Amino acid sequence: MRYFTAGESHGPRLTAIIEGVPAGLSLSAEDINIELKRRQGGYGRGGRMKIESDQVEITSGVRHGKTIGSPITLNVTNRDFKNWEQIMAAQDVEDKIKKQRRLTKPRPGHADLVGGMKYEFEDLRNVLERSSARETTMRVAVGAVAKKLLHELEIEVANHVVNFGRREISSPEHLSVQEIRETAGRSDLSIFDESQAEDLRTYIDQIKKAGDTIGGIIETRVEGVPAGLGSYVQYDRKLDAKIAGAVVSINAFKGVEFGLGFEAGKRPGSQVMDEIIWSENKGYTRSSNQLGGFEGGMTNGEQLIVRGVMKPIPTLYKPLMSIDTESHEPYKASVERSDPTALPAAGVVMENVVATVVAQEICDKFNSDTINELKKALVDYKKRLSEY
Repeated sequence: MRYFTAGESHGPRLTAIIEGVPAGLSLSAEDINIELKRRQGGYGRGGRMKIESDQVEITSGVRHGKTIGSPITLNVTNRDFKNWEQIMAAQDVEDKIKKQRRLTKPRPGHADLVGGMKYEFEDLRNVLERSSARETTMRVAVGAVAKKLLHELEIEVANHVVNFGRREISSPEHLSVQEIRETAGRSDLSIFDESQAEDLRTYIDQIKKAGDTIGGIIETRVEGVPAGLGSYVQYDRKLDAKIAGAVVSINAFKGVEFGLGFEAGKRPGSQVMDEIIWSENKGYTRSSNQLGGFEGGMTNGEQLIVRGVMKPIPTLYKPLMSIDTESHEPYKASVERSDPTALPAAGVVMENVVATVVAQEICDKFNSDTINELKKALVDYKKRLSEY
């Protein structure tokens, strides 16, 4: 199972093509639109969310409500394109149009300057349009398909925000995916402890008023994953490494940890490792889950606990200083649309990205031409593990 995305932030549409989804999986546009709507919600979102109301169109790979094994094409139309039709035109246009919305003042923290240097662009908008977080629309669309597949296999995924800037959000150590959905899933802040919501909203409003932004930490949990996904035999087959790479590939994410994460570096080994236990009913399990469901690059059958660190959105309404690439003179950086925080929405992106990697790994490990074949293979595999 693999996918590609295409499209620019203000272009006519965003597209994803997914190959390798088993045939026979029930799939509708609404399954995907639910996730797209979640991505556009959350406290702190700004102007773009009022312009766009993303709806997917499935143009291949699905017939009569079921996947047919061929590549699935997903399209999301950018409604705002009508205001950018000439500026973002594929065909050549007059010089006066090319100068409209031309970007020569790169924003600190964005790909603008380095991308322009790499690809020899005089207009940094060529970089901005693709490196925009608008691309995550299709990462979520692909993830929605992956989550539909995982659900058929009784594997569930959910996320919640555990840190807003300097504000830690309290939550119990043992937290199920269902509990996260029933609490954080109903919160416009995506937090488990609703008693902290009012204080957080005030904090976000203060940040917005100051023309600044905040980042934070998002936790994604996956339940129902069998032991043995991934492998220790080669560096590029370790599943935790694949997940880490996928999460860091999301715009503005700068770090990943599993279970205790960096805290493990501050504790002795006796307080980090998870003791192995066995019972006739459950087989091999762990007495704790400090390692977040991974050992040796492989799932160990416990809940997967993944945290991603999102930096503050770099576009500031009180911009930092930069350099004009035409004149090389100091200048305040350009301002595009921005939000004081996008943590709740970023959590939806992370959740879907993690789900995609897990689904890819399952399709890679088991026979997956059809959903029935995949289900049977997974049942047989779990039975073998229980008899070990």
